[in-house]
Amino acid sequence: MVLVIDSQIAGISGDMMLSSLVHIGANKSKIIDGAYSAQDFLPGSKIKKISFGNVYKHGIHATRLTLKLDEVHHERKGTEIAGCIAKTARKIGLSQRAQEFAENTIQTLIGAEAKVHGISKNSVHFHEASSIDTVIDIIGCAIALDDLKCFDQEIVATPVAVGSGTVTFSHGTVSNPAGAILEIFKKSKILVQGSSITDELTTPTGASILVNLADRCSEFYPQMKISSIGYGAGQKDFDGISNVLKIVRGDAFDRLKSDRVGILETNLDDVSGELLAHSIDKIMSAGAKDVTVIPAVTKKGRPSHVMSVICDPSHVDRITDLIFSETGTLGVRIRFSDRITVPRKLLTLKIMIRGKEFKVRCKIREQKQFKVEYDDIKTVSDRLNLPFKDAEGMIKTQVGRQLK
Repeated sequence: MVLVIDSQIAGISGDMMLSSLVHIGANKSKIIDGAYSAQDFLPGSKIKKISFGNVYKHGIHATRLTLKLDEVHHERKGTEIAGCIAKTARKIGLSQRAQEFAENTIQTLIGAEAKVHGISKNSVHFHEASSIDTVIDIIGCAIALDDLKCFDQEIVATPVAVGSGTVTFSHGTVSNPAGAILEIFKKSKILVQGSSITDELTTPTGASILVNLADRCSEFYPQMKISSIGYGAGQKDFDGISNVLKIVRGDAFDRLKSDRVGILETNLDDVSGELLAHSIDKIMSAGAKDVTVIPAVTKKGRPSHVMSVICDPSHVDRITDLIFSETGTLGVRIRFSDRITVPRKLLTLKIMIRGKEFKVRCKIREQKQFKVEYDDIKTVSDRLNLPFKDAEGMIKTQVGRQLK
């Protein structure tokens, strides 16, 4: 199965995402019960009414969240909102993956605010996001995605419309998109695009939800047999567009998927092994998908190396600059190529080895084929003073049992 989150026209907000999941069939009662449970962990916030109703947005039949609140706080620490989400997720019994999604989403939002204001995460105070509706959006989406079993599917995002003009909030008026939106998308796989709508189309909560869900971003829908479509309505009305988020669910037409990558190559003379190792680490940290260095012999019999880097097309300029600065090379060859890949998921699992608990990340292909991340094996090996191959064997045994 594959789920497409199409926000290329009207952007995305937390309530639009939640409403679209309800429209596609998520259990409304579970979501509403979860929202009421959150009140126990956020003093000063009371839900007077929560419901999902039918609306028409420029001729499109959609679902919209209606929320009426009684709140006495208009500013809260980000850690308070995060604590409420974590406690609610545990209380209502969300799956591990749904809990991780909810907690990662609010941490993405907090991290963006901290970066924009130049403060620590513990010092972040929310204004617009201080309401319990932020909790409802995130917890509600986690419940809905769990209910629809979307965490087991490939999730594809289209480029996101962010609008244009200016936006006014607690800190004043700034150009749109605001700093928090830019920080959220900065290191993600998601592409953004402006539009003629001079308003905020994508909210920080919606952006945080999207970057923690999407496996990849594509300008085109994948090959799929459509099974259901959901439309989640926003609260605003715009001339010329339907303010709805569209999600499309269906069966992938092919188990393989295609994308486009940039390939950067350069010949390196007179470089040490230490410089190569350092350059590889820096380039991978900058977002490269892979780096290969091959020994070679070039003109006049010089021993050299050929460095080849695979990256997203959007990262080509940044990584090219890094290759120049780190290696001292005088030229980089650039080309773009289509590639076919087998879909895989990155799953975090809890395991117990010799009485100690660890979290390990696994790349999983077709459920039974998996590869454990090297860094996590090394952590287990170091903490338990085990040979690397022994730690790897123990981890694989436990992971294999959980995936059966």
